[in-house]
Order: sequence, then structure tokens, then C-alpha cells
Amino acid sequence: MRYHNITKVDMLNGNGLRVVLWVSGCTHACKGCHNPVTWDIHGGIPFDDTAKEEIFQELKKDYVEGVTFSGGDPLHPANRAEIGALAEEINSLFPSKSMWLYTGFSWEDILDLSFIPFLDVVVDGKFQINLWDNQLHWKGSSNQKVIDVKKSLLEKRLVLLET
Repeated sequence: MRYHNITKVDMLNGNGLRVVLWVSGCTHACKGCHNPVTWDIHGGIPFDDTAKEEIFQELKKDYVEGVTFSGGDPLHPANRAEIGALAEEINSLFPSKSMWLYTGFSWEDILDLSFIPFLDVVVDGKFQINLWDNQLHWKGSSNQKVIDVKKSLLEKRLVLLET
């Protein structure tokens, strides 16, 4: 897996203050994407133990609510194994921290991934510029869903995050 940036103390990509991992690789190529530089799966730099430790150091801080995986698309097929392993490790080391993930894939297409239960929120769906609305909370276009993963899995139906 490759990544472009690790943002510290982010307030735009999930609830509370967060650390955000911006991974490389996206096949959706949404018109109007806010981060097209991350589309190239070979762009950015290799995600290594130093980058992982940088995230962990942020998560040790009491005021950091959790981590957000964004990009690119963390669920690009080339990223799934490493994102899954990272989510599992974060869940083990920092069980009180929340994990958000932004993806252009639909909830129905990712529901069976083994690491989905480690996530707290998934924002799904391709960005659609014709449905863009800057008043939307935690998403860019009205077709996207902000999904409460834990409740969705428990209730065996899609449950949106209450804001």
C-alpha cells in the first residue's frame, strides 16, 4: 500500500479531532474529486512501519478521537489487505478510538469484507458533482451515505449515523 499524507488534528473527516491516512489508488475517477492526486495506485510513498508508528503516536493522545482512512480509496483492491490488517491492529491497540473509512464503493459491495466490523463509520458511494452540496455533513454529495457500521451489523440492515 502507498499513501500521500497523514494529517494530524483533522476536524473535517469524521467526528472529533482525528488523524487521517490518505492512501493512494482509486479507480472511480469521480468528476470534481477533491483529491485526484491520490488516484494513481503507484503514487505517493510506501506505507511502512514508520508511517504506522506516526499514526499510533497520534492515537495515543487523549484528545484524538480516532483515525479516518481516505484517499484515493482505502478499499481499492490493492489496498484492502493492508487496510484490513491496519484496522485490526488499531482496534486491538486502541479499542476506544473510532475508525472511519471513506470509499467510492457501495455498502452492499463491501459488507462482507472481514475487517468491516472493526470500523465505526463508513461513508460510501462515488462523489457525484451534480449532487454536491456543501451543507452536507461528512459527505460531498447527497447520494453518499454516512453509515453506522456497528448498528448496521447488529440490526442486519443499513443504519445511517445519527448526527
